[in-house]
Amino acid sequence: MRPRQIRDLTTEEILQRKRDLEEELFNLRLRQSTQYLDNPLKVRTLRRELARVNTILKEGELGIRKLAADSEE
Repeated sequence: MRPRQIRDLTTEEILQRKRDLEEELFNLRLRQSTQYLDNPLKVRTLRRELARVNTILKEGELGIRKLAADSEE
């Protein structure tokens, strides 16, 4: 997901996306330790997307950039 697409989501949707990514990353790492992964690059992709989500949430907290839900209020 592109940063612009993430910023267009509401805060609740971003937090849900973060939980989903964390869960998916956990499951993928668990599978990686027990068996061969078809796509090991997926771990890196998930880590980067999770970092994007965390960065956008932090920007909203610090007031650097407004999130979509915050600008509507």
